[in-house]
Amino acid sequence: MQGLTVRSQVLGLAVAMLVGAPALAAVSAEQAARLGKDLTPVGAEKAGNADKSIPEWTGGITRPPAGYKLGDHHPDPFASDKVQFAITPQNYKQYADKLSEGQKAMFERYPTFRMDVYPTRRSAAFPQRTYDFTKKNATTAKLESGGDGVVDAAEGLPFPIPKDGYEAIWNHKLKYKGVSFARWANQAAPTAGGQYNLVRIREEGLGLYYKPGSTIESTNNILLYFYQVVESPARLAGQVLLVHESLNQIKQPRQAWIYNPGQRRVRRAPNVAYDNPGTASDGLRTNDMTDMFNGAMDRFDWELKGKREMYVPYNSYKAHSDKVKVDDLLKPGHVNPDLLRYELHRVWVVDAKLKQGKRHINSRRTFYLDEDSWQILMIDHYDGQGRLWRYSDAPSVNYYEVPVFWSTMENHHDLQSGRYIAVGLDNQETAYDFSFQTTPENFSPQALRSRGVR
Repeated sequence: MQGLTVRSQVLGLAVAMLVGAPALAAVSAEQAARLGKDLTPVGAEKAGNADKSIPEWTGGITRPPAGYKLGDHHPDPFASDKVQFAITPQNYKQYADKLSEGQKAMFERYPTFRMDVYPTRRSAAFPQRTYDFTKKNATTAKLESGGDGVVDAAEGLPFPIPKDGYEAIWNHKLKYKGVSFARWANQAAPTAGGQYNLVRIREEGLGLYYKPGSTIESTNNILLYFYQVVESPARLAGQVLLVHESLNQIKQPRQAWIYNPGQRRVRRAPNVAYDNPGTASDGLRTNDMTDMFNGAMDRFDWELKGKREMYVPYNSYKAHSDKVKVDDLLKPGHVNPDLLRYELHRVWVVDAKLKQGKRHINSRRTFYLDEDSWQILMIDHYDGQGRLWRYSDAPSVNYYEVPVFWSTMENHHDLQSGRYIAVGLDNQETAYDFSFQTTPENFSPQALRSRGVR
């Protein structure tokens, strides 16, 4: 892979890193002692790069700006930054070593696609409690069930110094997202000509792993309770999805239920997993593409390829703004380039290849994870014949009232049909509510029936 480099963080681990099978041992106390020193508390390289185009991490954004109120859309802390240069279909090959295959394909397919590159701002941050538990986890957390589960971890990232692709993806899956949240996760799937219908979706979540005092073992194998209701259009309104997201999905598969307002009954939904289509997605997004990747890992081999400097969507406060309408964002073929921001960051590269005898619509997926937050920022998806099929990206922001660095929207592009789906369109809604309070009782199948009545 062009431009691929393995950094000092994994020196001495190169052999283990190139092996697809997960390692079972945690890192040594000497390695863990680097966290908060030459490594950030979540395992990124603290120093900038040689030419200073990537600066040193100095803590990220840890508090809201003056005047911010809970529930507000987040003012852009970097609004005065100027575009350094633009990558276009005419010049993208000059920057090919810092682009994914999916990005290159976007330039090839769309004459209107553009990436405005801004100064790099390492804004990602987490609560101090997350940092403290991440350091503890570094010497205790281990994979189990062939990489399908984690043991001996609590609250923080389990593998800040990863040895293989399984550990890196688990960091994304277990990254702090607040204990509970409510949000509007509206979505639209424009036609090739740009026409779309907005699907208005309300979501709530409760993460048992993130609750103070919890451990992997105390969660009873439940990572997250998740509730989703479609508010509009009328033909879909009242459809409800309830998910009990398990940590080890081999020991206990994800449990899901749906409420259909026409039938007025709750029923189990075992197909809410893997490559089955996501809610109202027009077949442009699978269930395991929610939050870029979630769910069971058992159908793929996960290889950590190392780290690259790449141009990635970052600090996407313009796309997140309540001053922007959905019509401003959604254009034929892709999101409006005027409202996106790209920066040069170091990312971990994980290559997932379908196991022999397993079934999935993708034969391979390449994931690009931000070193500062473990957020998956981009994915290249390949079809059953090994051809590049889809490209996904996750414009992200620091929700600095928490703080947590997370996607503000997720865009999944079908490079063959010319269509895409944009998920998380909350510009004309109330922003993420991380102060939302709820209990496990609100996520029972019995509660689903009463909450789903129209």
